[in-house]
Amino acid sequence: MVITGRVIKFGDNIDTDIIMPARYLNTFDPQELAKHCMESICQNFNEKVARNPILVAGKNFGCGSSREHAPLALKSAGVQCIIASSFARIFFRNAINIGLPVVESQDVFQDTSENDELEIDLEKGTIENKTKNRKYKINPYPEFLKEIINSGGLVNYVKKRK
Repeated sequence: MVITGRVIKFGDNIDTDIIMPARYLNTFDPQELAKHCMESICQNFNEKVARNPILVAGKNFGCGSSREHAPLALKSAGVQCIIASSFARIFFRNAINIGLPVVESQDVFQDTSENDELEIDLEKGTIENKTKNRKYKINPYPEFLKEIINSGGLVNYVKKRK
């Protein structure tokens, strides 16, 4: 899977309450969640993600509660991939379970700026910053995680295996 797009950049410790404010947790409607995604720190997030579908963030992205609303809101808003220095483990797995690729890379966070164009090749384990002409190596997913993401999430993956 190859993902291309421009970057929206955030800092460290973006928690699930920032990603999806608790006052909207009474719904699982992906489109309704998307409307309120990141609204406390980026008022025009949905407009930006339409042009820039790759998030790059610092350490501990997705910390806080274990709710699936946060990665679901990001994916529904149009985020195609999240690259962070590190992720909260439960957020990482929740993202994979809904088919949202997440990648850890401190180098990409440090070297990438808002609006840089990236090409992420999850099969080869590479990220190329086309704006700055830089390349990064990432750990490719194990085969079973690739299958989950390529299936669109864990539920679809399990259905295919039956």
